[in-house]
Amino acid sequence: MKNNRRPRSPHAVPGYGPLPGGSPRAPLSKSRSALLEMLRAQTEPTTLAALVTSSGLHANTVREHLDALVREGLAHRQPEAPAGRGRPAWLYEATGRDAASATEYAGLASALAAAIHRTSASPIDDAVTAGREWGHELARERGARQAPSAVAARREVVALLDEVGFAPQADARSSVVRLTRCPLLEAAHKYPDVVCGVHLGLAQGALEEYGADPDDTELLPFAEPGACRLRLSR
Repeated sequence: MKNNRRPRSPHAVPGYGPLPGGSPRAPLSKSRSALLEMLRAQTEPTTLAALVTSSGLHANTVREHLDALVREGLAHRQPEAPAGRGRPAWLYEATGRDAASATEYAGLASALAAAIHRTSASPIDDAVTAGREWGHELARERGARQAPSAVAARREVVALLDEVGFAPQADARSSVVRLTRCPLLEAAHKYPDVVCGVHLGLAQGALEEYGADPDDTELLPFAEPGACRLRLSR
């Protein structure tokens, strides 16, 4: 059965939405340490705009912290590839980490998201379809079997999301899940229709694999400070 439910359009409110995946910390001031944590955890170089959206700090404050991290050798920056008129944005990345394979993966994911966003007649539907296939595959790799109840199926999906890197926080019945980390924050900031559509489809496909009805699943990107909100059941 085709599912036409789509992730709601994000409003990109500063401070709303998940952080990048991971949780390293540095002995700095609280806000600067948190910003460095974002950079170290992210799988790709990240723009100032994406960091402002996720952190909730004013753009000038984020820029000041980034400049300080660059001066201290904890981060470096490079210009984004030119695209049309105007000065290209700076891309920021933490130093001293071996994440070449993750960066390559993130770059590929961003390129695919851009291609779908640009060429598809229905990018959200195509993204959800791809995500569902991915969800089925991930659940099968975990040895998925039909769960004894819908609640048990949802709990299996929450566990899968944790393994993928979303750091989910679920309510008692795993009906509403806060996704507090995003493995592809920069790509989601640029192409939320595609990236968030894939993540919605992932949850739907995994639910189906565990024998639960995915039709009520809904993703609200950047729904609150520090998280996206995923509804696995009404």
